Order: sequence, then structure tokens, then C-alpha cells
Amino acid sequence: MEVLLDTCGRGIYLLLIYIFLLKAAAECPKPGTNGNIVLTNDALLMNDFPEGSEVTLECATGYEIESGSGVINCIDGKWTKPDLTCRKKDCGPPNPKPNMSFNTSQGTLFGAIATVICDKGYHLSGLGYKQCFDGGWGGRAKCEIVLCDIPAQVANGRIVWDSKDDPKYGEVIQFVCDEGYTLDGTDSIKCGENGEYDFMPPQCVGGGDILTAEDTATSATSVTPTISSFEEENYSMGVTATWKKKRISSALRCVLFFFFLHLIRVTIHCFKNPNHLSSLG
Repeated sequence: MEVLLDTCGRGIYLLLIYIFLLKAAAECPKPGTNGNIVLTNDALLMNDFPEGSEVTLECATGYEIESGSGVINCIDGKWTKPDLTCRKKDCGPPNPKPNMSFNTSQGTLFGAIATVICDKGYHLSGLGYKQCFDGGWGGRAKCEIVLCDIPAQVANGRIVWDSKDDPKYGEVIQFVCDEGYTLDGTDSIKCGENGEYDFMPPQCVGGGDILTAEDTATSATSVTPTISSFEEENYSMGVTATWKKKRISSALRCVLFFFFLHLIRVTIHCFKNPNHLSSLG
């Protein structure tokens, strides 16, 4: 009896060992993957892959199914060959944005980089590129309009600019001079693409700084030429001397005139009265 039990025990033990070995021989290892094909989350949670197990593969991040189902089976301790084929996702051209364009020389597939190009008069704010990710283009980039500083006030004039904001690219600032002053330079300047103006601000000049043709004509008709006090004194002295000379000459001529007139009268009277001549002799 004891021999029978011992024999039966050995048989059961050997049977269990056989079943275990048979099961171990039929179990498949964890499926391998390559760069663009990976196990699904459910397959990753599995520890054992016995005979007849079924596992699904999927495309890696940034890839999409081109063909196949991705299902593999464990048969005789080996996995069937996967039929899944994956390809990179194509983000397509980046969405257009105001005053912005893109250089897509690297293509538009997953991982590619598109360089941001801003229009003339705009500057880049943020990243200078966008990258194609699994969900599309990523990367914050913005093209903002160029600003110029408000010029300083002009002496004896003013700036024609009512806004509190800085002038934008292409905007024009004008200058006006106060009454009696004239612009020396351009009367307007434009904000350029590099944040600088196309011309230097003008100046407002007046008084003796600059004379226009109109000013010259006005000066010629309204301003008496000035002379020094010395010249004026000499000039006055010369006029007085000349006037006195002329006055003396006129008086002398007057005296001589009356003298000769009287002499003529006396002569005539003498010829008319010869007795006066005899008495005088």
C-alpha cells in the first residue's frame, strides 16, 4: 500500500513538473518594439504572455497608421509578425498670421522646424520658429509693428502729434514753427522700419538767424541804415558847415545886388541932372 502511494505521488509530481515546463515553453516573451511602433497601454500592463495571447501594437507619438491593424498573437512561444506600418504625421503649412510668413525648407513632417519671418516694419516677439509636434505646429511667435520714440519738442515751435502712443512704422510727425520763426529742414519725418526716422527733426530759426527774400525786402524798405556816432557827428557837422556857408554866400549876393542897384540908380540920376556932376567937380 505504501509502495502504491509512493508511486502515485511521484507520478503526480512528475505530471505537475511536465505541465509547468510545457506551459513555460509555450509562453511568449514581452513583445519587442522599434522606433515608430510601440505597445498599447493595455499591453504594457501585462506581465505574462501565455500561449494564444493577443497584443495590439500602435504607432509612436508623432506617427500615424499607414497600413495594418497592429494585432499580434503568441503561437508556440513566438509572436506573429506585425503587419502595422507607421509614417510621420504631416502638420501641413503653418496657419497664416498677420504680418508673418514661414520658411518651411525643412518640410512639414513631425519634428520639422519652420522659421518665422516678419513683414517689413514689424519685429519678432517670442520664438523665432515653430515646430511640428504630434498635435500640430507649436511655439509662440508674434510679429509686432515697429515703434519710434516721440521726438523732443522743437524750440520756438511744436510737434503735430496728438496721440499719447509712440508713432508706429509708416506714421508721420509734422512740425510747425511759432510766428516769426522759419523751419530749417523738413517739415515732417516718417517712422522707419528700424525704429528710426527718415530725417532729423527740423529747427525753428528767427531774428538774425536766417533771412528770407521777403524779410530782406521788408528790411530794405523799413530799416534806415545805421552809422556810428562818430560818422553821424561828422555828417551833422558837414551839413551845418555847408548850410552856414550857403547862408553867408546868399547874404553877400543880396548885399552886392542892392549895392549895384543903388549905384545904377545914382548913375542914372547923375545923367539926368548934369548940374550935380558939375557941383561934384
